[in-house]
Order: sequence, then C-alpha cells, then structure tokens
Amino acid sequence: MTHRIAIAPSGFKESLSAARVAEAIAVGVRRVIPDAELDLIPLVDGGEGTAEALALAGGGRLVPCTATGPVGEPVASHFALLGGPGPLAAVVEMAAVAGLALVPPGLRHPGATTTYGVGELIRAALDSGARRILIGCGDSGTSDGGAGALQALGARLADRHGRELRRGGEALHELERIDASGLDPRLARTELLVACNPYNVLCGKRGVARVFGPQKGATPAEVELLSAGLERLADVLTRDLAPAFTPATGAPVDLRTAPGTGASGGLGAGLAAVGARLLPRYDVLLDGLDLDARLARADFVITAEGALDSQTVRGKIPAEVARRAHACGVPVLVLAGTIGPGAQDVRAVGVDAYSSILPAPMTLVEAIGRSGEFLADATERAMRIMALGTRLAPLAA
Repeated sequence: MTHRIAIAPSGFKESLSAARVAEAIAVGVRRVIPDAELDLIPLVDGGEGTAEALALAGGGRLVPCTATGPVGEPVASHFALLGGPGPLAAVVEMAAVAGLALVPPGLRHPGATTTYGVGELIRAALDSGARRILIGCGDSGTSDGGAGALQALGARLADRHGRELRRGGEALHELERIDASGLDPRLARTELLVACNPYNVLCGKRGVARVFGPQKGATPAEVELLSAGLERLADVLTRDLAPAFTPATGAPVDLRTAPGTGASGGLGAGLAAVGARLLPRYDVLLDGLDLDARLARADFVITAEGALDSQTVRGKIPAEVARRAHACGVPVLVLAGTIGPGAQDVRAVGVDAYSSILPAPMTLVEAIGRSGEFLADATERAMRIMALGTRLAPLAA
C-alpha cells in the first residue's frame, strides 16, 4: 500500500523558507516510509519568501533593488514581476524591506522603525510598468501604520507646526494633517491589493500595537503610546485622504477596525487610505495551488510553523491547512519550533496532533542554526510512533 502524504508548511522565520521546511520534513518521512508518495506544498502567508514563491509559481522574476530599511539604513531588497496575460503585475513583500529580521536585536524598538522602504518598493514597481501590485503583509518589524510608506509615495505628514513628521510610530500622536497633493499620480491608475491577515485590526483592545508591539520590542508604556498614535493616524487619514470604499456596503473602510487594517503594524490601514483593497491573504496567495484537491488526495497531512501558540488559530498557515484538511476528513500533524500558551486551541480547527521539533533546551541561535536537522529528526520520530500505533491497533481491537 502506497502512503500519500501532503507536506504543506510555512517557513520558519529567520531560519528556513517554506520550501526548505518541506524538504526537511520529506527527509524525515522517507527515513521511515521510503516509498511514500509525497506532495510538497510550501506555503507563504505574505511574509518572508512571498515574492520569490509567487515569482516561481507565476513564471516571473525577482528584481533586486536597494531601499530604506526599517531602521533607516539602506538594505538590499527586491520585488517580483510576474508573468502571464493582462497588465504587468508585481509583488512587493514588505518583509523584504521592513521585516523584523532586518531590525538588529539591539534596535528592536517599533516606535522608531519605518515602512518608508515599502513605499520605495511600490514606486520601483510602478517604474517597471506594473499596473497591478500585490503587497504581502507579514513578519513586519514596524508599527507606523504605513505612515513611512505614504511619505515615500509623496504624501506629506505634518505636525501642528507644519513640520514634516519624523519617521516611526512613536511620532504619530503628533500628527496634525496629511497633504496628499504630492502622492504619486500613478497610484490612481494602479490596482493595489494587500494580502493580509483579516484578524489584525489597527485600533482597540485587539489593536495591532497591543497584540504585536511587545513581540517587536515595545515596553507596556510604549505600547500605549503606539496605540494612541495609531488612533490619531486613523482619524487624520479618514479626514484628509477619503479611504477606499468597502465593496459589500459601499461605505468607506473603517480604518480603525476593518479586517486587515492592522496588517504589518498598520500598513494595511495606510495603504487602504490611498485606495488599496485589503484581502484575506489566503484568498490571494493560494490561488492556483489547487490546495483543497491536493489535501483531499492525501492520507495524511504534515504542516509546520516556527511557533505554535494562541496566534496560530488567528490566520496562521497551520490553522488554514488544518481547516481545509479537516473538511476533507484527512488527519493533520503540526510540527513547530516552539509550543506556547494557547497551542491547544489548534485542535478546534482540525489539528489532530502537534509536537515541538526541539530535542533539548538550547539557545535560540543554536535552534535556528539546526532547524533543518531538527525538523527531519522530529518528523522521523513522529512517523515511527505512528507506525508503532498502526502495528498495535489490531492487538487493541
């Protein structure tokens, strides 16, 4: 009997791409079931690796460029131009220019980091002739509500004295007005699509600064300052930039609470204010993969991510894979770098079992450096336990 196993993981941040995670899991499976029929389906969520993955899937290419990084220094970055019919399309991956991995550990202060480089990449895509631009949100190291991106695209953000607002989220509470007269006119002729996690909103109790600010290095006091700044930004954006309309209702997008406005530290809200459409990321990023049919053909699904915790069920790849596999009646195993509070919640979305790949306590640096090895070994252990269970099942019966 041939075992059909679908391997559909996300990447491990600052460590392995989704493709490399899938390959490591495949190594572990083949140690136990050499003749298994494996379907490797590396998945991206808009974060690291999105531009490259979509370029490969769509017959496109990466375009290298230099842009302003999250701490204000130039960084080597890229965007993707896609193949296919119709207007030239581009993919801008915000993590490639403003991701957390680009913020040195000693400078992880989300009140000071900027999305200015995201705006520069959008302009570079426009310069290349793109008239449809997909912006992937994920793995951000910023919390400026997209203010930096708007500045790079030509908007002028001013304080009450008329001075240009300094970059970074902690300055947003000083924002008085936004002059959009200098915005790149090509934006009005370009379709902007933002692939984002719809669970992330800009303001309120579940606002992006409160949920993700601490992960990016903010203290409790800084979280409150960032939250107040994003509230102020939403008010001024709504007043000065007439946000795009929600197709379902015909009403303007509520930049404070609409799904996806909190994506990438509020980048979703900033781009929505200049006409971008905020779309659930998997509706966009899984297009063309035929994922549901591939999962349904499998006897068993393995997915993975760097950290399994309470955030996983709020739109992370393992939860999306489990939800789809569960609908097909296919069991799911999740492998994770770390298991955190709330990990047990994944059972509600269709995960049958989960396990950490770490064999012993160790430093983060060692865990990241050996993650491929640990993934293969953890997969082998899981497969051997499953094989033992299969042998014992007739005895139990």
